[in-house]
Amino acid sequence: MKHKWINSPYTFALGMFAMMVPSQAFSSFYSYFYVEKLGLGIGLATLARTIFLIWDAVNNPLFGYWSDRTDTRLGRRRPWVFGSIPLFMLAFVLVFSPPGGLSENGLFTWFLVTLIFYEAVATVLWVNYGALLPELFRGDRIRAKASAIQQGYQVVALLIGTALTPIIFAAIGFSNMAIVYACLFGVFMFLCMMNVQEKKELTEQEPLKLIPAFRETIRNKKFWVFNISNSFAQTVNGLVSSMIPFYAKYVLHISEAQVSILLAAVFVSVIPLVFVWYWMIRKMDGVKAWRLSLILYTLSVIPLWFGYDLLSGVAAGVVVGFGLAGFLVTPAIVGGKIIDEDAEKTGLRREGIYTAVSGFITRSSGLISALAFFIVGMIFGYQGGDDPGSNPEATFRYLISVVPLCLLAIAVVISFTMKFTFMDSLRGEADYEQKINHQL
Repeated sequence: MKHKWINSPYTFALGMFAMMVPSQAFSSFYSYFYVEKLGLGIGLATLARTIFLIWDAVNNPLFGYWSDRTDTRLGRRRPWVFGSIPLFMLAFVLVFSPPGGLSENGLFTWFLVTLIFYEAVATVLWVNYGALLPELFRGDRIRAKASAIQQGYQVVALLIGTALTPIIFAAIGFSNMAIVYACLFGVFMFLCMMNVQEKKELTEQEPLKLIPAFRETIRNKKFWVFNISNSFAQTVNGLVSSMIPFYAKYVLHISEAQVSILLAAVFVSVIPLVFVWYWMIRKMDGVKAWRLSLILYTLSVIPLWFGYDLLSGVAAGVVVGFGLAGFLVTPAIVGGKIIDEDAEKTGLRREGIYTAVSGFITRSSGLISALAFFIVGMIFGYQGGDDPGSNPEATFRYLISVVPLCLLAIAVVISFTMKFTFMDSLRGEADYEQKINHQL
């Protein structure tokens, strides 16, 4: 019975669930917590995010390189994940537990230091967990199924991390909310890793040295076009989720308690839509499905502009959910093909470095989100919860609809700037798909 769950996509997806609950709560509410609740100035908040993104530029690729070169009896990725579990729990709690009575400069310092700590540990987790999907599941159909299952778990986590979070912090406070989510993460991440068994044959060859590894990655044009396009769309994911509490307050004019209703309606709808997208992927080429998801995601943010109360906000959010569901499922197919093609060329599986550089490109786009928040806020006079300016409604109507529309339009254009062609069947892919298909 135990063997049945080893490398099963269902137990592997527990890792996505574990990481996304606190990660989504973080991305959705840390700006709201520090700016709106604690009164940190929007300029200082933007500066802190900029500094930790520079730190991310340094640590992300290095963690991926070190992961690829790790060789232990537990594998390449699992030791990193096991070591990061308690550190991530601590970092997440510290972000939402600043000491009372801090001056604005003291609050800024706490915010910056905990962000840097949180980001470093989160990078280790995402790089190593993300590298396991293309390594364990090879073949378009297998990856589509594994990705759909993983994203189904992710949507449940998104629902908890967004819709349930306001209820929890309203009842027990932000710090206790963070403790609850940290414990939830620890349990499910441990269960996930106990049911992962890395493939020994993937670690037998000598990895590329640092400079050649980066050189091969940088030369891969498909990789760069794919990830730069995704980075703009990923920016929208973070921007929309972090703006929803502000959107609810200043545009929809609903209470904090009703924010949970809004978020629940959006993310519950995404769960079946993820599997609609899986059905669609089976009917078309993976690259076409990815591009289609970007186009539909672009169109889906338009209704957010017209929201004015809870009902219209829910309706607009459900429309966004369809585009979001496609973007959650489809990139794993194209990204896996790019890694497989690299393995054919170099004779090495280098999921770590590709996942890390991909993560860096994607996370660096968070600077766009931070700058958008700052610039639009300055245009309309929004300084923070204590000084929202004369027109906070316009501030957050633009931030949740117009800015995402522009970013997604850029993502679509970039996705068509080169032709993505891959071999129909990479070496060993068909045999491997047949071998593990019973698990899916």
